[in-house]
Amino acid sequence: MFQNFNPLNFIQNLDILAVGMLSIFLVIGVVIIVTVLLNKIFKDKK
Repeated sequence: MFQNFNPLNFIQNLDILAVGMLSIFLVIGVVIIVTVLLNKIFKDKK
């Protein structure tokens, strides 16, 4: 299974990992911003 394991491949793939994690944080940020905006727009007036 790990016959061709090369530890340097992990270093080469760190940029792909960083892009993936950055995109996850951006999507979470967009969801939070949309939720806050929707709460301000449709605030219940009691």
